Amino acid sequence: MSLNSHIEWTDATWNPVRGCTKISPGCKHCYAETFAERFRGVKGHPYEQGFDLRLVPEKLTEPFSWRSPKLVFVNSMSDLFQEGVPESYIEAVCRVMVTAKWHTFQVLTKRAERLRELLSGPLRFAAEQEHIWWGVSVEDKKYGLPRIGHLQNAPARVRFLSIEPLLEGLGEFDLSGISWAIVGGESGPGARPMRREWVISVRDQCRKYHVPFFFKQWGGVRKAKNGRMLDDRTYDEYPERTAAAVPDRASCAAFAQEILTSFV
Repeated sequence: MSLNSHIEWTDATWNPVRGCTKISPGCKHCYAETFAERFRGVKGHPYEQGFDLRLVPEKLTEPFSWRSPKLVFVNSMSDLFQEGVPESYIEAVCRVMVTAKWHTFQVLTKRAERLRELLSGPLRFAAEQEHIWWGVSVEDKKYGLPRIGHLQNAPARVRFLSIEPLLEGLGEFDLSGISWAIVGGESGPGARPMRREWVISVRDQCRKYHVPFFFKQWGGVRKAKNGRMLDDRTYDEYPERTAAAVPDRASCAAFAQEILTSFV
């Protein structure tokens, strides 16, 4: 977990699941895999098993220990809705999020069909919570755009798009029911280029649909040099958030114990 995340659009990361598998072109240069595989075989390290899928139940109740409200990216090092994660475990993660409503949780997936199915069924209790934002990754037309339709058909209160890495122009697409859009280019060795007109197209469509627009970065091999200015300004727009106080430590401990007892 990182309470001071380097990801521009969040405050903290929470990883009750680690590891994932590649399913589309957006996964080609996965930062999480690159990081995790550096530590494969390092005894005692959280990523001793590299990027192999692993449930981490000891991390389930971590949000109850933070003493200030956070914007929390859920599973920055994984995908909660990948097939290898049991439905019962996804439900446990959701119960933590529903209870810890003083935080705002950002859940991002490329498995949009499973997201839609579960939010429409056993996870309906979490789908319409205003402090849980449900998002899908969109990198291109073939793989990314269909995920938007699955998200729009899920009974989520807040829906968002992470259009990163943006690998091609997306053309005109439907943003109805979307609450937020993040756009960014790929970074690091071998980064695939992102063209300005692709970004402008998404920004202008967000304006048309009144969707808050967040421009994360141009990316590239030297992403810091390229920065995140678009037309001489930064775009740091967010959906509205509801402020809530963090309960006292005893209450948070009781919430955590209740989650652990029900999960076991």
